[in-house]
Amino acid sequence: MSKNQAFNPYLPSWEHIPDGEPYVFGDRVYVYGSHDRFGGHVFCYKDYVCWSAPVTDLADWRYEGVIYRKTQDPRNKESLACLYAPDVTKGPDGRYYLFYVLDKEHVVSVAVCDEPAGAYEFHGYVHYPDGTLLGDREGDEPQFDPGVLTEGDLTYLYTGFCAPRDTSRSGAMCTVLGPDMLTIVEEPIFVAPATHLAGGSGSEGHEFFEAPSIRKRNGLYYFIYSSTVMHELCYATSHSPKGPFTFGGVIVSNTDLGIDTYKPADKPMNYGANNHGSIEQIGDDWYIFYHRHTNGHVFSRQGCAEKIRFLEDGSIPQVEITSCGLNGGPLQGSGTYPAYIACHLFTDTDMLYTGGAARNLAWLDARFPKITQDLGDYDPEKHPIEEAAEHTPYIANMTSSATAGFRSFACHNTHVTGIRTRGYARGFFEVRTSWDGPVLGTIEIPDFTNEWVERTGDVPIPDGVQDLYFTFQGFGGVDVKDFTLG
Repeated sequence: MSKNQAFNPYLPSWEHIPDGEPYVFGDRVYVYGSHDRFGGHVFCYKDYVCWSAPVTDLADWRYEGVIYRKTQDPRNKESLACLYAPDVTKGPDGRYYLFYVLDKEHVVSVAVCDEPAGAYEFHGYVHYPDGTLLGDREGDEPQFDPGVLTEGDLTYLYTGFCAPRDTSRSGAMCTVLGPDMLTIVEEPIFVAPATHLAGGSGSEGHEFFEAPSIRKRNGLYYFIYSSTVMHELCYATSHSPKGPFTFGGVIVSNTDLGIDTYKPADKPMNYGANNHGSIEQIGDDWYIFYHRHTNGHVFSRQGCAEKIRFLEDGSIPQVEITSCGLNGGPLQGSGTYPAYIACHLFTDTDMLYTGGAARNLAWLDARFPKITQDLGDYDPEKHPIEEAAEHTPYIANMTSSATAGFRSFACHNTHVTGIRTRGYARGFFEVRTSWDGPVLGTIEIPDFTNEWVERTGDVPIPDGVQDLYFTFQGFGGVDVKDFTLG
C-alpha cells in the first residue's frame, strides 16, 4: 500500500483535532482546531496545536507543535478553563491572529504570531471603543465559537451559540473590528436566526446552533455553521459579509443522514453528534473539513474531510462521507488497511447519536461498535514518536449484525484475503460491496483469542470502484484491527 494515500481521519490515528478550520498560507494548508484528549471527560481539554501539509500532498501532514497554551490567557492562569474552537486570520499588518473563547467565559480572546504555526502570544480581548469587552456590555449576548474573515483593514467576527429551546439567544452575530484586531468599529448584528426566530428564513429544521465560519468564493460569502440537529454542517450565502444570508442547505453530515444515493435518506450510517468545520480551496479543489466521534462518546473527536463541488449558481450539494476524503480518488485495491478508517459503523438497530450525545441511551453503548484504542491519550510533547504506533485505534465490540463500511477502493482482480481480529467471539464476517447488497463471501472466526490473529479467506471483489462492508454474524463480540486486499 502506498504511503502517499490519504485517509479519513486525515491526521495520525492518535490525534484528536475537531472543529477544523483549514487555510492555505503559501504552499501549505494549515488546520487549526480545538484539541480533544482520547478518553477525555470534556470537550477541548488540551492546548492548541497545529498541523500542516503541502498543498500538493494531502497525505503528508506535519506536526507543527503547540502554538498556544490555555494558561497564556490572563483569565485562565490556573488552567481551569478549556480552549474552545478557534479561528485564524491574517491581519492587515501581515501577522496571524488567533481568535478563541474559553469554555467558562463569554468574551473573545485574541492571540498573535508572525507566522501561521509559530508560538502565539496573547494580544487582548475584543472590545468596544470605550474599552468594554464584547459580551460584557448590558444587552450583549455571550460570545462563542469565533469565525473570522479579514478584508482590507476590517475583520468580520462571527460568533454565537443557540440551543434549540433557549429563547434568550437570538442567533449568530457579525461584529466588525478595526485594524488593531480588537476594537469594534461596527457593533454586532444578527446574520443567522436561532430556532425560535427562524420562521420564514428557509433554515427551518436546520437552524443555527453553533460553529460559525466564513469563506468567500467568486464574490459570494459562505456562512458555514452547525445546525440544531448537531451532526450536520450547513451553509448560507450573501453578497455582503454582513448579510442578509440565504440558507443554502447541508454540506455534510457525520452520519450521512439526508443522503439517498446509496441508502434511504433517513438511515444513519455512523454514530453522530456535534459537528464543526469549514470549506477551503486546496489547489484546484474545494474541501469541507468536519469531524467524527470516537470511543463511544462525544469528547474524543477526529478531523475528516471530503471534496465538494459547486454548481453554477454557487450552491453546494451534500457530500457523502468516505474513508478517502483528501486522497483525490479511491484507495488502492491492494494492501493492508487499518480498521479505524471505517466511515460507516452500524448494527441492525439504527442509532443516530453516539452515547454521550444521548445520555439516556448511554447504557446501550455496549451493543454498538466503536473506534477506540488500548492505551490512553498519546501526546508527542511528552512521549517519543516511537510509542505512537502503540496507540493505533481499532474497531471494538463488533457483535452480531455489526457492520463496518469503508469507502472507496479501485478494485482490479481484488480479493479480501484476511481480517485481523481478537476477542471472545465465534462466527464469521460477511463481505459485501454495498451495505444491503448480496454476500460475496465470508471469513470465519472459529475460536476465541486474546491476541490479534489474522483470519484468512478469499473473497473476490468485482472490478471497478467499490465500497467494502464487513458484517459480523455469530456469538460474542470481536475487535477488528485491519483487513488485507490482495
